[in-house]
Amino acid sequence: MSIQNKKILIVDDDPVNLEFFQLMLSKLGFTVEEANDGMDALEKLKKFRPDLILLDNIMPRMSGWELTKNLKQDPKFMDIPIIMFSALDDVKDKLAGFELGVDDYITKPFNFSEVLARIRTTLRNRELFAQIALREARLDLAEELNHDLKKSLGEFAKSIDDLDAAITQIEKGGKPDDYIGNIRDKAREARGQLSDLDAHIGKMILKWEDLKKNEIGLSTLETQIRKFPNQE
Repeated sequence: MSIQNKKILIVDDDPVNLEFFQLMLSKLGFTVEEANDGMDALEKLKKFRPDLILLDNIMPRMSGWELTKNLKQDPKFMDIPIIMFSALDDVKDKLAGFELGVDDYITKPFNFSEVLARIRTTLRNRELFAQIALREARLDLAEELNHDLKKSLGEFAKSIDDLDAAITQIEKGGKPDDYIGNIRDKAREARGQLSDLDAHIGKMILKWEDLKKNEIGLSTLETQIRKFPNQE
């Protein structure tokens, strides 16, 4: 997994930690933004859409837990992965963080190599989840199209049956004038159904291709997984 252009928001009230992560992660190719506390992070998120948030738990004004709760309730930010730092090594505290939606939890004091490995793991997992979601969306489109095709073909077949019935009546000696209008109506209806079906298929193809643009091939995904955790 390439880390190029990946964006990280660091939320910590300790300026030493902010400076350290800004320096180290920027050198590795990440785009880094800083926030001094939870309230500051909410403001930064309005303009900076990170791929991951490194979040201290104990902060003034708004704790890491409070910020996490806010983000996980907001559709705009709920999918952003969060790695939380805390000086607390209590299992209950960690479980509380995971239940709120934290992706990973690191107890201070931390080792930067471990932090980097966890960052890469979290970003890799989110990439895999995103690819699964894309494939699920394409499967849903295919299923929807299959259902609509079957329905449209059934309606079109009925229109053809109606046309055949009208022609049969004429062949049996019925008065053509009594059936010409009906035949024309059915032919017009059949053409309309074909036109609607063609337009619907066109829209589905566009959606399919749009999803496919962001989809990574399975071989590429496998390569990324095999390279972990030493990928650059």
